[in-house]
Amino acid sequence: MRVLAAMSGGVDSAVAAARLVAAGHDVTGVHLALSRTPLAYREGSRGCCSVEDSFDARRAADRLGIPFYVWDFSQRFAEEVIHPFIDEYRAGRTPNPCLRCNERIKFAAVLERGLDLGYDAVATGHYARLEAGDGITRMRRAVDPGKDQSYVLGVLNQEQLSHCMFPLGDSLKTDVRAEAAELGLSVADKPDSYDICFIPDGDTPEWLSDQLGEETGEFRDESGEVVGHHEGYHHFTIGQRRGLRLGTPAPDGKPRYVLDIQPVSNTVVVGPAADLEVHHLEAIRPVWCSGAPDRVWNGQVQVRAHGAPVDARVELVDGGVRIDLDDALRGVAPGQAAVLYDGDLVVGSATICGTDRAGVVVEAA
Repeated sequence: MRVLAAMSGGVDSAVAAARLVAAGHDVTGVHLALSRTPLAYREGSRGCCSVEDSFDARRAADRLGIPFYVWDFSQRFAEEVIHPFIDEYRAGRTPNPCLRCNERIKFAAVLERGLDLGYDAVATGHYARLEAGDGITRMRRAVDPGKDQSYVLGVLNQEQLSHCMFPLGDSLKTDVRAEAAELGLSVADKPDSYDICFIPDGDTPEWLSDQLGEETGEFRDESGEVVGHHEGYHHFTIGQRRGLRLGTPAPDGKPRYVLDIQPVSNTVVVGPAADLEVHHLEAIRPVWCSGAPDRVWNGQVQVRAHGAPVDARVELVDGGVRIDLDDALRGVAPGQAAVLYDGDLVVGSATICGTDRAGVVVEAA
């Protein structure tokens, strides 16, 4: 097949491209320039789209003997990822920009252009497994549980998955690094990226302050009593404990956590850890990776990229899903993605709009 290999400049995408070449595919490497933020282009950036990363990707492509291009998606990335990220925080929610990037850029914009150019598939270095049968492409968790990235891929639909390739899904990360070294790839020991690529210094609150400004607001406990002041609700997310700097200690002397964010009044509600527990989730904009499931079914839900799945009852309703958890989760915030599983099979995903502690129900979202 003619395959477009998305090469981030890291070891995973380089080995994924190498495996495709070894399998006899006609492979072209492409690196995505996603951000024009000066910090994202500095040497040593810990994101995934710096100039240094593009150089590493080009060196890997040269080593493999494949054509290589840099595609500038910075304008679309700003419109589809950065601006919605700011808007979500403005609304008091906690988004995951990596899921949005996968959905709108890596597996929408890139796939769209690739198909227009005559490519059959887009391949990445993500750790997940695909299997095709009965006219459906199903996605499953990776073999390496420590590297499984099915959570951030749970936003992909059937049309996208049918044109995707994840060559590393059956591999352990240690084996991938060893393979890169054997191939003479200079990125064999390169650390994994972990920052939001358009905030490479990792200071999200400060970056948001530049975008949203600062305005003094109140911390209140669940009784409504003012227990401190802050410089803007966007500095906080549900479940946060550090950095609150409350002026009034809790009566029992124990730490307090963010329980709710009220953007209209610029109020942050705080309370004890036990009050972070939620047993019910409301979620909108469902995407079904393997076709829509039954109206009511039992499976598992995961609400963080590296979180543990929790058994749950899932009910499809108009506009979204309702999820009842067998065991409570802590610190779940509206805006997070709920990725739904049946064992290691990725069933789909939806965006959390509310819990039994914060946010709204599906009908009001």
